[in-house]
Amino acid sequence: MGVIDTARTWLEQDPDPVTREELGALLEAADAGDAGALDDLDDRFGTRLAFGTAGLRGALGAGSNRMNRVLVAQAAAGLAAYLRERAGTDASPRVVIGYDGRRNSDVFARDSAEIFAGAGFDAVLLPRLLPTPVLAFAVRHLNAAAGVMVTASHNPPDDNGYKVYLGGTDAGSQIVSPADAEIAAHIDAVAAGDIRDLPRSSGYEIAPESVVEAYVQATAAVAPAGPGAEGMRWVYTAMHGVGWETLARILDAAGYPAPTPVAAQIEPDGRFPTVSFPNPEEPGAMDLAFETAREVGAEFILANDPDADRLAVAIPDPAAPEGWRRLTGNQIGLLLGWRAARTADAASGATLACSLVSSPGLAAVAEHYGLGFAATLTGFKWISRAPGMIYGFEEALGYLVNPETVRDKDGISAAVAMLGMIAEARASSRTVADLLTEFDETFGAYVSDQISLRVSDLSLIGRMMSALRATPPATVGGISVARIDDLLHGVDGLPPGDVLRLWLEDGSRIIIRPSGTEPKLKVYLDVRAETADAASERLAALADGARDLLAAVG
Repeated sequence: MGVIDTARTWLEQDPDPVTREELGALLEAADAGDAGALDDLDDRFGTRLAFGTAGLRGALGAGSNRMNRVLVAQAAAGLAAYLRERAGTDASPRVVIGYDGRRNSDVFARDSAEIFAGAGFDAVLLPRLLPTPVLAFAVRHLNAAAGVMVTASHNPPDDNGYKVYLGGTDAGSQIVSPADAEIAAHIDAVAAGDIRDLPRSSGYEIAPESVVEAYVQATAAVAPAGPGAEGMRWVYTAMHGVGWETLARILDAAGYPAPTPVAAQIEPDGRFPTVSFPNPEEPGAMDLAFETAREVGAEFILANDPDADRLAVAIPDPAAPEGWRRLTGNQIGLLLGWRAARTADAASGATLACSLVSSPGLAAVAEHYGLGFAATLTGFKWISRAPGMIYGFEEALGYLVNPETVRDKDGISAAVAMLGMIAEARASSRTVADLLTEFDETFGAYVSDQISLRVSDLSLIGRMMSALRATPPATVGGISVARIDDLLHGVDGLPPGDVLRLWLEDGSRIIIRPSGTEPKLKVYLDVRAETADAASERLAALADGARDLLAAVG
């Protein structure tokens, strides 16, 4: 079947008037001989958005290579078939569905609820747009077989996605292999038919407010406010996402002073009008927060990404261009890991975990306190499964601080943990900057950097990884490479992954891998030194060498 015939078949079953109009116009232009329209159709229908361990994520629009109601219906029905296969024909498993404030998130969530209900499942839709961590919590709280969160997290405004969690023995974690391939196979089988033939039902349940309240109370208990919280002046931004309503309730329950919100970014808005890229890590994304903090004389800033599963922290810094400095994910992760380690029971088998691209400083913290340590493949689907894990983090602003409640990164509970740590420091007249200094003095100065190469042609990333494997570098930045671990074949008990890890003679580390969610090649740099200044100097030289390496294979 040619691409035009494929598009017409798709159009016949599409229930969305917006994407129907979009696709109809393209077909009309293609019929008139418009080469650009034909190319567009080929891009939309030449392949499908791949369902993997991150679920689905892509740009909104008509076509099998876009996020839309047809694709979501196929995904929901495929997931239902997989869950039915696991549970048996006599069972009525529960599936809980959540959604954020992105365009069509609510529509995709309701479509999914109707399809799960039509397939005979006990389908539960969260009562309104809510953070991703609330959905992850609800999977365990409601003893669900699975959960679906409709979100594209911090992706560009025109994207949306479909994230899947499993209950039971998976304990509310995101899916891992082989579940992803098995679900994908069921989705492909559904896609061979017509979504109009899928049974639907409006007999799904709207989750009671008590589910959200249970999350609020559990998260407030992470770090109830102590005396050091009094008079705390801080700024918060939701980055046009869904974090504020839930966080505000938790702050009240935990006893923390309310922040000054960044007014222009506090309400959900899927257009993300004040930022070009709704990710606190991106340059310019926190400019309004810095401006607000200067106006009110804030001590620190906390920021969530749009679905509130990530946390950013910024502190005053006269040397920074804006007078404020955003901490790296590794700095936040090490501080929160230090907090977790101080109260852990070493005899209990407690483990600190992080992804292999995150700072090796967490291993030093674990060793200092006699705790276990685990380095996993990237993603909280792996971190959350580390045996004995009491705390986990990933350098991309993700932190898991309450694994008995949420088995995924949670930017809201991380915010509460950070508030608790700051309040404790304030009680002894210390700041976040003082905590960073104390960490360096206790464990050594660990500094990290990341280089990202964004591409328009995904095949370039594969070619660059192949070139690095075929001709591995002998030196980087003038320092000899002592060892290269190719995780494609599995190393240190890790599942295979498209990752190269280079250890240099001076103890520095370079990790190179494709991004799992964006068209990027990522390079992670880590060094340790006795002082922060010495570490920063070594890191700068290593970054220059890494850029030269990318240029040589690009």
